[in-house]
Order: sequence, then structure tokens, then C-alpha cells
Amino acid sequence: MWGPEGLDEVEAELLGPPEELKGKDVLEIGAGAAQCSRWLAGQGARPVALDISHRQLQHALRIGGPVPLVCADAGALPFADDSFDLACSAYGALPFVADPVLVLKEVHRVLRPGGRFVFSVTHPIRWAFPDEPGPEGLSVSASYFDRTPYVEQDDEGRAVYVEHHRTIGDRVRDVVAGGFRLVDLVEPEWPVWNTSEWGGWSPLRGNLIPGTAIFVCVRD
Repeated sequence: MWGPEGLDEVEAELLGPPEELKGKDVLEIGAGAAQCSRWLAGQGARPVALDISHRQLQHALRIGGPVPLVCADAGALPFADDSFDLACSAYGALPFVADPVLVLKEVHRVLRPGGRFVFSVTHPIRWAFPDEPGPEGLSVSASYFDRTPYVEQDDEGRAVYVEHHRTIGDRVRDVVAGGFRLVDLVEPEWPVWNTSEWGGWSPLRGNLIPGTAIFVCVRD
């Protein structure tokens, strides 16, 4: 699943036709509990799920499944050059690092020539709106061009959650600086069947402004 709208890979085929995933080496970056990797394994691929969070990977272990789990920084991937056919990241890693180009260069390094990297992030336009599902979430309240990170702190003043804002132009430039060719930018529309509200996600907002941006990149 690429985002809260509900666009799944079976429908989107952004990594390629499902029948062509069999036997492919795939790296999932910012895998969390490795949900995407388990789906990939079900298609016959050979996924590796990577996340910097040990607790997320513990959750993946509890769920189970034939997926290797790696605890590592996406900006320093512990793999040899040309190790994977494909890489993917659904709301993982890239929104949470200050230097996304470093991550993109690392992904480019471990992909084989012709390899594809597909990643999804919160659509940058959402940063200009309050994170509310109702009408209050439809009025611009901040500058789209303000790249100040969103930071949550604990009682000691230590950052416990950080998310970085990049404009659409920033993301495109990052992809190119990472060595990739951008072949598609997908902005999923909110489907009629999805009546869920979760956090700032809702049919009301989803029908009016995009919520997810998916970048499809190729290593030539």
C-alpha cells in the first residue's frame, strides 16, 4: 500500500507487473514492520526489510514471515554495490532525514543498472494546511516554502520525532542529484470506496487536495 488513500501495488504496478517480481532482489527502506516486504515475498520476490528502528523490526519479528530484517541507517546501507533489482519505500526514511540526497545516492549504489526505486511521501502541499480531517484542514495556515522541520520533543527537550519538509521541486532535484532519472510522479486520487478518517486524512480533504506523492525513479 503506497499511502492512506489505499492505492496498492497490485493496482498501480509501479515496481512492475506482479508476475515479473518473482526472483527479484528487492530492498524495502524504512520498512517498519515489513508489511510491504511480506507482500513482495508472497509474489515470489526476495525482499530485505531495512529500518533504523529496532522496535519496529521487533514488531516485524512478532508478525513473522520469511523476510530478512536489517537494522541500519538508510544513509549508510550495509550492502555491496549492485545488490538489488528493485527498491521501495512507502512513507519510510526519506521524510525523516535531513539529507535525502545521501539516502538516494546509497539506494542508487546498491541497485543494479536498470533498477527501479519507488518511494512515497506525504504530498508537499499538505505542509501548508493544518493536519485536520475536517473543514479546518482546508485553509492554508503556513507557507509551502517554509522548510523548517516539524519537531516533537520529550520533557527533557530531546527530539523524539522529526519530519522534514521538501517542496515538489526539492524532491525532483534530490532525485536527480541522487543519480536517478524520474520517470513518473504519481498523485493518487481519493477513491470512492475509502470512507476512513485517520489523523489528517479524510475523504473531504482527499477529494480536494493531494495527500501522497509517489516518485518512480530509475537507475540508468
